[in-house]
Amino acid sequence: MPSADPTGPAPVGLRYDELQRRGPEGAWRPLAGIPLLLVIFFAGQLVMSVVVTLVLVAGGDSSTAAVDKLSGDIATPSFLALVNLGWAAAIPAVWVVARLLHGQTPGWVTSVAGALRWRWFAVCLGLAVVALALTVLASGMLPDQGSSTLDTSGGANPWTSTVRDFLLVIVLLTPLQAAGEEYVFRGYLAQAFGGLAARAGARVSAAVAVVVPALLFALAHGLGQDVPIFLDRFAFGLVAGLLVILTGGLEAGIAMHVLNNFLAFGLALAFSDMTEALNPTGGSWWSIPVTLVQSVGYLLLAVGAARRLGVQDRTRGPEGGVILEAEQADG
Repeated sequence: MPSADPTGPAPVGLRYDELQRRGPEGAWRPLAGIPLLLVIFFAGQLVMSVVVTLVLVAGGDSSTAAVDKLSGDIATPSFLALVNLGWAAAIPAVWVVARLLHGQTPGWVTSVAGALRWRWFAVCLGLAVVALALTVLASGMLPDQGSSTLDTSGGANPWTSTVRDFLLVIVLLTPLQAAGEEYVFRGYLAQAFGGLAARAGARVSAAVAVVVPALLFALAHGLGQDVPIFLDRFAFGLVAGLLVILTGGLEAGIAMHVLNNFLAFGLALAFSDMTEALNPTGGSWWSIPVTLVQSVGYLLLAVGAARRLGVQDRTRGPEGGVILEAEQADG
């Protein structure tokens, strides 16, 4: 077994879900890290709520009007900004927990290369555009998909200051929101659950690292979801989790998440209603084939591109090669 001593050589040949083994040992660490992350996350949400409320009051709103804007009963640009900023704050929260309990720098919660691979991320953005184009095409060929159906019969929504503000929030903050969710669910939680299941074997730990965070991701969107909407989010989480394992980092999942949210929010802003987009109801089973087209299509495109480009999916040694545990033991 490779050494987990932080003062000695770091283990190599590790998958993404095994990266916590680069730091100090102790099964208690992920068990403590998960609730600690939860506490810091909710503390960040509270801080952001106070900050956004103060900004609204400073802009001329009464305290009552500011609270109403942030309630979420009717989606407002301020409410969407608060949601996005809350998830953006989850990124440094993950970094803090990973550093305190696992001796990880931020890069090791990002990929097996120890950093965000920007060129690979750019490739993934392009692939996500292709996958979403296929999704729109499939959606147009199938019957009504409930809340997922694009209805353009009423024409485009008029341009207003509210639409402008929503657009600014979507463009500037939605990428941070998507990245925040990926750092939590496909980042820290994947590594934590993968580490907890490590004794059961590599395949089991990889499966746990994918399935459990995907389930938590779907549940985090609310317990009152329709079954098709829940399955749609669960499938998204499974694909994003598989991408982390197969490509060695969060880049592919973040790219898919950002483009998916851009499309959903953009279409709602242009033709529908943002409140419904943020809290979809009335899901249809016909949305499942559309989800599969997007998810499986993107998975195949991203994994194929990663193999073709030689994207690193395991940690490497000082010489740049991947040394597996069996080879280390033989040495």
